Amino acid sequence: MYSTGGIADKFAKLVAGVEERVDGPLPAAVRFWDGSEVGPGESGPAEDTIIVRDPRALQYAVMRPDQLGIGRAWVAGDVDLDGDLYRVMSKGSRLYGFQFTLGEKVRAFLAAVSLGAIKIPPPKPPEAEARPQGRLHSLGRDRDVISHHYDVSNDFYRMFLGPTMVYSCAYFADPADTLEAAQERKLDVICRKLHLEPGERMLDIGCGWGSLLIHAARNYGVRGVGVTLSEEQAEYARAAIREAGLSDSLEVRVQDYREVSDGPYDKVVSVGMYEHVGASQLDRYMEITRDLVRPGGLALHHGICQIHRDEDMPNTFIQRYVFPDGELHPVNQVIAALERSGQELRDAESMREHYALTLRHWVANLDARRDEAITEVGEERERVWRLYMAASALAFERGDVSIFQLLAAVPGDRHQLELARPRYVADDLESATIEPA
Repeated sequence: MYSTGGIADKFAKLVAGVEERVDGPLPAAVRFWDGSEVGPGESGPAEDTIIVRDPRALQYAVMRPDQLGIGRAWVAGDVDLDGDLYRVMSKGSRLYGFQFTLGEKVRAFLAAVSLGAIKIPPPKPPEAEARPQGRLHSLGRDRDVISHHYDVSNDFYRMFLGPTMVYSCAYFADPADTLEAAQERKLDVICRKLHLEPGERMLDIGCGWGSLLIHAARNYGVRGVGVTLSEEQAEYARAAIREAGLSDSLEVRVQDYREVSDGPYDKVVSVGMYEHVGASQLDRYMEITRDLVRPGGLALHHGICQIHRDEDMPNTFIQRYVFPDGELHPVNQVIAALERSGQELRDAESMREHYALTLRHWVANLDARRDEAITEVGEERERVWRLYMAASALAFERGDVSIFQLLAAVPGDRHQLELARPRYVADDLESATIEPA
């Protein structure tokens, strides 16, 4: 470890202690606002450098020495990076779960006090931090937290999602595939797994910007209803449906899945939805989806799951800035809830590597249009999305989290599934689809 004097010397002993406890160097050097630097190695310069631009960052970190404190400093712009974000976070993953001792917290606090960084009252969290109110997973609170994430700007989402406007993992036949081709393939895989047929009625729970509905109606001839809690998503989806000439076949509602009362549907699909449901509501979610499907019909549940079950951490960066109230369930718990509801699991597919590739495309798209994104939604929001998507890509690559498509049949009548498992990926999307009825 090296230190160049100045403010860096005040934290050198703390850094040395951390390196000793984790048996390795810090993932990057730290440069303070006076230009002094503490970092791994003998004398620097380090490959990557975390820049502390403002003393306020110390108060954020000292008052909340966890993900939330560092996250607040990042979102506020008080902390920045000169280097490669993927590389620093990849190296830093070995610090996950690290806890400062009481003595280390005291030393950090006293150092911050000596620099005049501790103010009374403390700084407010950045505006982008969610502050949900009301009973957890009540209809009103769920609407608010969904709005926090999705009612940002449709133009902002298009900057990194691309023209497909699909905010879930794509399906790659090859890592060199374009994002657009992989997203179209994913939409088609879902339709083929559901064995959609002309004239069938499909419900899309959490329909986003309507891309799956449009693909299903245009290529498989279904009639569809999509529900979302995001006003901006619904507005965009309705306009896209009109432009596609499918207004007679498709409807989008601003509605909670618990409020849908016009079943049964032939098929129900839920993409990126059960992460928002919460453990306490998972059984109810599965029961409601079962009741919305006709006997013999099919339901597809697509969502992110935990692989390693860690202790619940309510103050993570993701919880406060990205998906408030979101919960990732181990896949066995999702399947158990599905089976308790009476649905029969017929097919399960892990798509972990596909999501890592998808996220890297999204991060690259956002990087290419960062200035536009900041103009559209502000610097805080851009920094939130950049950090969370890069961190998520690495989490999928490490295998900390995964994503599963679960296909289920509702008993009571004969389902449409073949005796042998079919190949769901079409060689040629155009030849695999039909004209709408």
